[in-house]
Amino acid sequence: MKTRESGMPEESMWEQFFDPPAILAKLGVSHLIRDVAEFGCGYGTFTIPVARMVSGTVCAFDIDRDMIQSTQEKVRREGLRNVRLHMRDFVAEGTGLVEASVDLAMLFNILHAERPHVLLQEAYRILRSPGTLAIIHWNYDPTTPRGPSMEIRPKPERCLAWAAEAGFIALTSRPVDLPPYHYGLILAR
Repeated sequence: MKTRESGMPEESMWEQFFDPPAILAKLGVSHLIRDVAEFGCGYGTFTIPVARMVSGTVCAFDIDRDMIQSTQEKVRREGLRNVRLHMRDFVAEGTGLVEASVDLAMLFNILHAERPHVLLQEAYRILRSPGTLAIIHWNYDPTTPRGPSMEIRPKPERCLAWAAEAGFIALTSRPVDLPPYHYGLILAR
């Protein structure tokens, strides 16, 4: 099941919204992290940079065949051998990863889904202890050029509350500012 309001703009437009290496660094991603799960890889905007930064494997998931193919082409072109792409309905079926098998779970621009608690519970299940959950989402600001409608766009406080219900502990007292349009949260299992 695709999440509500999950349509992607043209890739050239999407890429203008992010500085992936800078965002990942602000969220504490480094070579000290081994294995990663990315919930919704899209065009591979974060898949490729995170694969370059970590020492293990990146398991990237998406329900959209075009997104998987786009990311696979980038992985091939970059010569990356540590990326595993999975076309999967991870909301309905989970990731299929073994319990406690990754060090970092990335939930980027996805917690406006109908069942955010399911995504957070799956992230908790697959994370090793200690493990890190990184969240980014669109600022709660109607002037952003994209993002879900304000009615379903979660504020940082809402994401933190959902994550706490799943068992996560916030590692930042305030959201990480990810200009120009996003905020980030870092949580621990």
